[in-house]
Amino acid sequence: MAVPRPTVRTILRWLLPAAWIVVAVTVGQVVAEALDGRSSAVRVIALGGIWLGWGIAAVACVVASTLSLTAVRVLVPSSIGVWLAALGGGAAAGASLVAAAAVAAATALCYTPEVGIEMVQASAYGDEVRVPLRPPVGYVVVAIAAWLVWLAAVITGPLLVAAGAYVPGVPLTVLAVAATVLLPRRWHQLARRWLVFVPAGVVVHDPVVLAETLMVRRHDLRSLSLALSGSGATDLTGPAPGHVLEIVTTEPVPVHLAPSTSRRESKDLIADRVLVAPSRPGLALAEATRRRFPVG
Repeated sequence: MAVPRPTVRTILRWLLPAAWIVVAVTVGQVVAEALDGRSSAVRVIALGGIWLGWGIAAVACVVASTLSLTAVRVLVPSSIGVWLAALGGGAAAGASLVAAAAVAAATALCYTPEVGIEMVQASAYGDEVRVPLRPPVGYVVVAIAAWLVWLAAVITGPLLVAAGAYVPGVPLTVLAVAATVLLPRRWHQLARRWLVFVPAGVVVHDPVVLAETLMVRRHDLRSLSLALSGSGATDLTGPAPGHVLEIVTTEPVPVHLAPSTSRRESKDLIADRVLVAPSRPGLALAEATRRRFPVG
C-alpha cells in the first residue's frame, strides 16, 4: 500500500503493545498494593479479571485487524478504571502516578488515527486502501456513556460478590454480563466506518450513517476535494467535527441513510455530492491522486 508516512504509522503501531506492557507492570504493582490484606476470593477475582482483560488487549495490540481496533479502544482505556479503583483501595501515591502516566500514554496511542489506519488496513482485501472515518459526535457521546456504565459494573460487581456484598454485587454483575454481551457489537460499528479506495472507484462503508454501502464508480467520479463551507452537499459525516471531503459525481447516485435517533426508518435519496470525514483527509487525497482519480 503506497500511502504517506508509513514509518510514523508503523512506529506508533508498535509503540502501543510496548506501552501496554508498561501498563501491565505499573498498574499491576498498584493493584497488588491495593489488594494487600484483602480476602483470597477478592484477590482471585480481581487479578483474574485484570489479567484476562490485559491478555485480550495484548493479543489485539499485536494482531492487527478491525476487530482488534475495537478491542484495544475498549480495553486499553479500561485500565484507567482499574487504576482509579486501586488508588481508592489504598495504593501508594508514588506508584499510582507512574501507572497513571503509562495508562494515559497507552490510551492516547490507541486512539491515534495512525493506529486506526494500521488496524483497519490489516483487514483489507486485495488492492484496497481503507481510511477510517471520524466518529459522529452523538454516537460517541452515547458510546462513552455506555462504556462508563459497563466499566463500573465490570469492576465493582464481581468484587462486591467476592467480598460477600451480594445485594449490590449480584445486580451489578448481571448488568456487567449483559452489557458485555450487548454493547461490543455497537462499539464495533465505529471501527467499521471507512472511506475505501478500490480499482473500480471509491466506497463509503458506514453502517452507522448508511443503510447500504455507497459505491461511486471511477467513471462516475467528477472530483474528490476538501469541502468548502456551505457546499450544499449531502452530509454523511454523522455529523463529525474537523475537515471533511466532498465527493462529487457526474450523475446523481442513490444514497440509503440508516435510521437515526431523529428518524426511526431508513431514508432513500439521490445526490450528486456528499460529504465524508476521513481521519486523515490528506492521506485520502494522496491515495486518490495515486490512483489517478480526479482530485480538487
